[in-house]
Amino acid sequence: MTLSVAQIDRETDQLVGEWLPLTEVGKRLGLSAGRAKQLLKDKKLIGVRRGGPEPEVPAVFLHRGDVVKGLPGTLTVLSDAGYDDVAALRWLFTADESLPGAPIDAIVAGRHTEVKRRAQALAF
Repeated sequence: MTLSVAQIDRETDQLVGEWLPLTEVGKRLGLSAGRAKQLLKDKKLIGVRRGGPEPEVPAVFLHRGDVVKGLPGTLTVLSDAGYDDVAALRWLFTADESLPGAPIDAIVAGRHTEVKRRAQALAF
């Protein structure tokens, strides 16, 4: 399987805020560049092109040397619901008054089950 990385639009780019190049993601996770790239292929993380030489990942996806708990499962559910990488990022980083905050904030706060349930509802 080849790695296909979407080009991000300006609006979504601004929603995300801080980004990390894939090599930095690998360093923070203690992985080789190849293993970090595999996380993108396996949809455990989302990486996009922002004009630099390598894919970049939202910094908030990493916490204390690991991928934020609940994120990979949520990404799978969004993919199954037909969301491409950019649409998934937009959904994760767009504020939802009923949460409150953005879905990624709820995931980071440990409320990933609730977010995953909402993502599953998108497919119906």
